[in-house]
Amino acid sequence: MAKKLTPWLVGDGPQASIVLSTRVRLARNLSGLVFSSRSSAAEKQKVLELVKLALKKCSFQKGNLVSSAEIDGMDRDFLVERHLISPDFMRDKDGQGVFISNDESTSIMVNEEDHLRIQALKSGFQLKQCYQEVSRLEKELSQYLKFEHDKQFGYLTSCPTNVGTGLRGSLLIHLPGMVLTRQIESFIAGVNKAGFAVRGFYGEGSDVAGNLFQISNQNTLGRSEEEILADLDKLASQIIQDEEKARQAIFRDAKEEIEDKIWRSYGILRHARLLSSSEVMNLLSALRLGVSQSVLEDLSLPIINEVLFLSQPAHLQKYFNRTMNSQERDVSRAELVRSKLAATKNGRKKKRSGPGQEN
Repeated sequence: MAKKLTPWLVGDGPQASIVLSTRVRLARNLSGLVFSSRSSAAEKQKVLELVKLALKKCSFQKGNLVSSAEIDGMDRDFLVERHLISPDFMRDKDGQGVFISNDESTSIMVNEEDHLRIQALKSGFQLKQCYQEVSRLEKELSQYLKFEHDKQFGYLTSCPTNVGTGLRGSLLIHLPGMVLTRQIESFIAGVNKAGFAVRGFYGEGSDVAGNLFQISNQNTLGRSEEEILADLDKLASQIIQDEEKARQAIFRDAKEEIEDKIWRSYGILRHARLLSSSEVMNLLSALRLGVSQSVLEDLSLPIINEVLFLSQPAHLQKYFNRTMNSQERDVSRAELVRSKLAATKNGRKKKRSGPGQEN
C-alpha cells in the first residue's frame, strides 16, 4: 500500500486542481446492541464478527480486514495518513477494525463512535458518485444487519449531530488563492455560519497545512440525504468559483511574485537535504498552484499527490521499510522528494539523450 498510488489520489477527477478528493460516509448502529462508546470488549467483538459475516454475502470488493488486535502504532498512523480511519480510531485494542477494499475506494470502520462508518473516497469533486457507492453498500448490508432506526428521528447515532441520515460529506480543497488574497478568514466564518464545518488535512482536531481544508456538513437531523448533498454541492461549487477568481487575481496583480514563489518552492524540494512533513506540504501547495496555472507545465498532479502522501511520517517509514527518528525522517523525506522530482527538469520532463544531444 505504501508505494501504490490509489485511484482517489491519481488526480484525474473533476475539478482536481482545486478539489483533491471527495468523501461520503454513513454512520450506522446495530439494533439491540450497546453503542460502541459504552460496549464491552466482547460486545465489540460480536459486532465485528457480524459485520464480517455480512460482508461475505455482499458485493464489497475483495479487500482486507485490519484488526486493532493485530495492528501496531505505525500501521495505525499509516491508515490515518491514508484517510482510511479517523485519528483516534483503533487506539483501543479490543474489537475494533476496518474493512478496506483493494483499491481503497471504500472502507468500513467498525466500532469507532458508531458500530459502522461506511466510507467512499474518490478523486476530485464527486459527491454524487461517492454517495451512490456508500448507499449501495449500506443497502446490501441492511439485508443481513438490522440498523437502529427511529420513526421520528431516523438513524440513531452516538453523536447527536449525526442523528437522522447519519450522512457526512466532505471535500479536501486546496485554497491558496483565498489564503494569498487574505479572504480565508471571512470564508471560514461564512462557511461556519452556513452550517458547515472547516477542518484541517486530517479532519476534526487537525491543523491546516499546505492550504488544504476539509469542508463538510454538520447536522443531518430533519433533512434527507439528497438535501444535504445538494447544499454541500452548491457550497463547494461556489468555493471552486471563488478560488478560481482569487487565483486569477493574484496572477494578474502579482504574477512575478507568485511565479517566483512557485519556482523557489520547486528548487527547495528538488535540492534540499532536510525536509519536515509540514514544510513539504506547504512547498507542494505552491507546486500544485503552479501546475493548475500552467507555470510548471509537465509536473503533474499525480506526482504531487504521491509526494504529499509518501512524505507523511508513517508512509515514509513504510516506504523505506525501517523505523526512524525525527532527524532520520527529515533526511529520508528529502531524499524521497528529490528522487520523485528527478524525472522533471526545470518543471519539465527530462528527454532522453540521443547521439550528440544533451539532457
